[in-house]
Amino acid sequence: MRLTVLRFARLNPSVKELRLHLCQTGEESKGVRDFVNTRYVQLKRDNPTLPILVRECSGVQPRVWARYELGKEKSVTLTNATAEDVSKHIESLGKAQ
Repeated sequence: MRLTVLRFARLNPSVKELRLHLCQTGEESKGVRDFVNTRYVQLKRDNPTLPILVRECSGVQPRVWARYELGKEKSVTLTNATAEDVSKHIESLGKAQ
């Protein structure tokens, strides 16, 4: 059996904050909950000084927000996304500006 280690690239230093919004029980937030449970620790290890906020609210649409320099923000909807999709969206936001 081959074990693989998920590694996030260091996100662009212009990223000042990541926010994940999700519902604690909603089916459309399941992938985001899975991401938080399985991949958050590695993301934080790879980006130790980056604030990563996880906001849970009943009935909210799952979404990831990236805040950049000068207050610029971008977001991606994560409705029915898998944990792998969430990782890809975070990486793409981490390379963008």
